[in-house]
Amino acid sequence: MNEDLLKDFGLDRPQSGDDVIVPFTLDSLNCRGRITHLGSVIDAILFRHDYPKPVARLLGEAIILSSLIGSSLKFEGRFILQTQTDGPVNMVIVDFDSPDGLRGYARYNHDLLLQYSNEGKTSSKELLGKGHLAMSIDQGADMERYQGITELDGNGFEGAAAKYFETSEQIPTLVRLAVGEHLTKGQKRATWRAAGILVQHLPAKKSEEKDEFDNGDNTDNWNEVTSLLNTLGDDELLDPDISPERLLFRLFHEKGVRVFNPEKLADRCSCSAERIEDMLANSFSAEDRKEMIKEGQIEVKCEFCSTEYNFNPNQFDI
Repeated sequence: MNEDLLKDFGLDRPQSGDDVIVPFTLDSLNCRGRITHLGSVIDAILFRHDYPKPVARLLGEAIILSSLIGSSLKFEGRFILQTQTDGPVNMVIVDFDSPDGLRGYARYNHDLLLQYSNEGKTSSKELLGKGHLAMSIDQGADMERYQGITELDGNGFEGAAAKYFETSEQIPTLVRLAVGEHLTKGQKRATWRAAGILVQHLPAKKSEEKDEFDNGDNTDNWNEVTSLLNTLGDDELLDPDISPERLLFRLFHEKGVRVFNPEKLADRCSCSAERIEDMLANSFSAEDRKEMIKEGQIEVKCEFCSTEYNFNPNQFDI
């Protein structure tokens, strides 16, 4: 992987645009991280679903978090983020299909969402409520699926992700997520944008010769990173004119930030007529399929991409 040290931004490397993940390290602070900007990818997903704005923002946060975590896993397969909670948005599912595919959808209680909106309770923490966040790694049929679960106790995606890494992997982690609409002159409508940054604090090596680590107290480094990230506002994080590299330079240039090649992200669903046909044949009984018939056809709509598939019931021997 190629890397560049940002000493004088604008001279060392070109800026990446939207729909990318940019890995980076803060060597002097014993930290690593990833930053992402989503433009057309997040707009396509959220506009397609046409959710109420608070629900769209929440799903956008889940998609950003999934891209930050899923893109760091070097394997052929899927990273799946799923929530189940008691809030107005009671379920969110996002798939990151390596190396770059993103899709997601949300399920919400319309009446409860309206009540919360009228009461001004539209933050991600309030919309999610309490429940759990599951993160799974699926490397294919012949591999065992790994799943980690953390509690959602009113702390939202940022707090839950940080808690997960600290408790399950003993790695202090900071997560910032931002989702919003942006109207450019000449556009017919405002488009969705989303961005996020994840930073993890690593123990320092005892020596260059040995792959051993010192688990001693390095709180000064971590406190400095925390303080710098706390200066970052949502507007700055979402600004389309501030590339990931420029933002990293603004935050960390005094300490030195090393960036790696950007990795592209895409709006891509893995559904297909063949997969859904196989699901209907093997996961549903004849009686279930019979109840699904409308106007002589079995119609299935993908919840992720809204593509509709129609099947002749006779092919399943109904």
